[in-house]
Amino acid sequence: MLLAILAILIGFIILAWSADQFVNGAAALARHLGISPLIVGLTIVGFGTSAPELVISAIAALADNTNLAIGNAIGSNIANIGLVLGITAIIAPLTVASSILKREYPLMLAAMVLVFVVLFDGKLGLLEGIILLACLLGVLAWTVYTGIREGRNAPGTRDDPLEIEFESELALDEIMSKAYAAIWLIAGGILLVASSRLLVWGATTIATALGISDLIIGLTIVAIGTSLPEIAASIASVLKDENDIAIGNVLGSNIFNSLGVIGLPAIINPTTVNMDVLYRDLPVMIGMAILLYFLLYSHKGKPSLSRRSGFSLLSLYIVYIVILGIQAA
Repeated sequence: MLLAILAILIGFIILAWSADQFVNGAAALARHLGISPLIVGLTIVGFGTSAPELVISAIAALADNTNLAIGNAIGSNIANIGLVLGITAIIAPLTVASSILKREYPLMLAAMVLVFVVLFDGKLGLLEGIILLACLLGVLAWTVYTGIREGRNAPGTRDDPLEIEFESELALDEIMSKAYAAIWLIAGGILLVASSRLLVWGATTIATALGISDLIIGLTIVAIGTSLPEIAASIASVLKDENDIAIGNVLGSNIFNSLGVIGLPAIINPTTVNMDVLYRDLPVMIGMAILLYFLLYSHKGKPSLSRRSGFSLLSLYIVYIVILGIQAA
């Protein structure tokens, strides 16, 4: 038991660090290959923070723990809204100025609703996995198209705040060399897989020892741990007054979690879905997403999250975790 706890702690530390290096390496390499900052930001950076969730879910599915993978994806989505945005908004109120993000929110909500629809029969099989991954490819294609269209403006005429923020963050003279980028991409990927295996082993060992379901472990311990990159990225962005990147990280991550992190395990190891997912966790996930919309648009002016809204989101997340703890006891 002690060894399993130690494995989780070490796994989380290596996971968070290696995911950051993997994304930084991939983003820098893409920039050196001539891909625009906006496309790199919307795809590699936006979706890359979900790399831990994807790798852990794949490894869990291979180990016949698909419910842990499902719990990880749904729990991470809930944590991204309640925990990540809650903490970030408490640190500094967030304002959404980017028109691109305003188009991404409906995509996030649609992806979540699609997950509910495909899981409604209690099965997560090959067909469901293909549907979810096909939709993910569609979203990626739309994202790249958006980046190309927005990037046609001359550098001095760009007016979308998200594009300006990504250009500042991913300027060629500010990122690592091509050689270092390749090294960190490979090293980060290897460590990401290794730490994920360690974390899955520790999580399943604790679940077995305490008699707690893999689903609960995935929704809580694993989900919070794999959301660490989103927390770090969003806090770092808001401290640099890059509010659109902070919110974009969450929207992009939630889209990827819903379509990719649930879709891949469905293909690797089809399974039946715990009914608690349908009647408890998915409604909470969709409800938090809808609440986020109302908090963003419930006032005049640009969509924003106040500190009060941040406290509300964080409080609701804590209540959800407490309820899971009571039910698991």
